[in-house]
Amino acid sequence: MMNFLQKRLGHSPVLSRVVPFTVFVGLTFCQGKFGEPSRYWVYVIKTVVGTWFLWNLWPLVTEMRWRISWEAVVIGVVVWGIWIGLDPFYPKTSQLNENVLCPLLKHLGLSNWCSEPAAPQPLWNPNVAFGAGSGLAWFFVVVRIAGSALVVPPLEEVFYRSFGYRYLIKYDFQKVPLNQFDGIAFTMVPVVFGLIHPQWLAGIICGVAYQWLVLRKNRLGDAMTAHAITNFLLGVYVVWKGGEAWNFL
Repeated sequence: MMNFLQKRLGHSPVLSRVVPFTVFVGLTFCQGKFGEPSRYWVYVIKTVVGTWFLWNLWPLVTEMRWRISWEAVVIGVVVWGIWIGLDPFYPKTSQLNENVLCPLLKHLGLSNWCSEPAAPQPLWNPNVAFGAGSGLAWFFVVVRIAGSALVVPPLEEVFYRSFGYRYLIKYDFQKVPLNQFDGIAFTMVPVVFGLIHPQWLAGIICGVAYQWLVLRKNRLGDAMTAHAITNFLLGVYVVWKGGEAWNFL
């Protein structure tokens, strides 16, 4: 299977960086679509699938190598602090859609483009779904933190900071050095990265910080490390708060 995947994706630098991320996002949309337990079991599945992609494509994506530096540690911790501290002070993506985007579309006579507000989804909280402190609840918490700290960073950093950023500069993106600054790419990629998160503003700041790391170090690994530290600390914070902050996972 390893050789099959490498043969299928190895001939295309684009596919080897886009397919794993796309499959991972596709599985994310499946969470909760097959009953409430699927919110948790599909996360386990996508973590396993993401790990399988990383293991198989490691030889093909040469920039996907962990690196540790003091800048990566500082950025990871600072972004975590911003993510937590900024949260009460700005509307989230769903609130913007309901209170800003939809009224604007209606004012422009484009009401058909504005969907009815979706029913609020329950927070990802295995303590509610499986019983507080139960073995199954702890299993899903551990998998969630491990997945967000070890699987998500390399997949997302390769897609956004390595492929997306450089592809906006030049079609043959592998000829673009990781430390080449481009104003359009530096603006667009963090914005897109931020808007896929409910906490869009923190996400944009996060994207800028990680991209700065890549430009400063001329390598991807420091951003992967910073991303991992941020996500791990968010997971620890959620557990520490005892169920009050599950929106961060």
